[in-house]
Amino acid sequence: MLALFFVLVLLMCIRDVVTQALTTGLLTLEAEEQLRILLSRKYEYDDLQAFMALQSAAMIGQVEQESRLNAPSSRSPRLATYCHRP
Repeated sequence: MLALFFVLVLLMCIRDVVTQALTTGLLTLEAEEQLRILLSRKYEYDDLQAFMALQSAAMIGQVEQESRLNAPSSRSPRLATYCHRP
């Protein structure tokens, strides 16, 4: 299964991952990992532009990152209570 994942990564380009995230409004954990791998290799200028568009969309809330949805926030009441010292 893991080998299949890496084969799929090699067949995709950054633009494909970005298009999927912009279409669904969600950048999945798998897509983030794909981007890390793809960005560590040579890519075309159009891929860089697509990645910058994804970053902009994430900053204005058009795309959510699954990794940030699952991570505890510093504003979380549970975390605030845990960190509170009398």
